[in-house]
Amino acid sequence: MFAVIATGGKQYRVQKDSVLRVEKLPEAEGASVEFDRVLLVGEGADVKVGKPYIDGGKVTATVQSHGQGDKVRIVKFRRRKHYKREKCHRQEYTEIKVTGIVG
Repeated sequence: MFAVIATGGKQYRVQKDSVLRVEKLPEAEGASVEFDRVLLVGEGADVKVGKPYIDGGKVTATVQSHGQGDKVRIVKFRRRKHYKREKCHRQEYTEIKVTGIVG
């Protein structure tokens, strides 16, 4: 069984026992989190699509860890104008493990 959930402005395809990185969540490590914005639930040829979300659909997961992604350099540069600006950014994430899908 798989599902498509929406969190952090993105959509993720998840299965039971899958581990994925989502945008940072405020829950502590080891806590249980519930996603109720389920867009699609399917198992084989049987697929339910929501309009936009499935009524009563939810995905439960546990928070495994928090972290930061790789460093990304942002550079603004204008040649021959003595203009150069550099910044760096590391996006924070939460790693979750899916424990159940209801839909």
